[in-house]
Amino acid sequence: MKNTLVDAGPLIALFDKDDIYHQQILEFLKSYNCHLYTTWPVITETLHMLSFSTEVQLDFLNWLDRGGLRVLNFDQRVLKRVISLTKKHNDSPVDFADASLVALAEREDIKDIISIDSDFDVYKTKKNTFLNNIFLSS
Repeated sequence: MKNTLVDAGPLIALFDKDDIYHQQILEFLKSYNCHLYTTWPVITETLHMLSFSTEVQLDFLNWLDRGGLRVLNFDQRVLKRVISLTKKHNDSPVDFADASLVALAEREDIKDIISIDSDFDVYKTKKNTFLNNIFLSS
């Protein structure tokens, strides 16, 4: 099974039934067979955007607890890469969550991401490649 990163947007859409991408991401994830990975900054961003409802936040946290996706930890080397990406993209700021995904994609050699925005068409990995946004290309 393929390892795939997931950004905050699809996670928010998955748990916010009023989100315009809710149904589309729900159907996509049902049909896409992969191991989902994300980072703690993405989890924080997701919970912040779901703060309209403690119940929805708890649904998300319980889904995480049941293994809905795996959360990748990072160390000082990854943090240094996040800093480097932030400096590199200071003209079109990269947020902490996105930079953490790029840095961990490099470390874990993950090439695919699920995101609802085109930010990952801007951020290149150390190998001078872009992450393949399988949601936008579907």
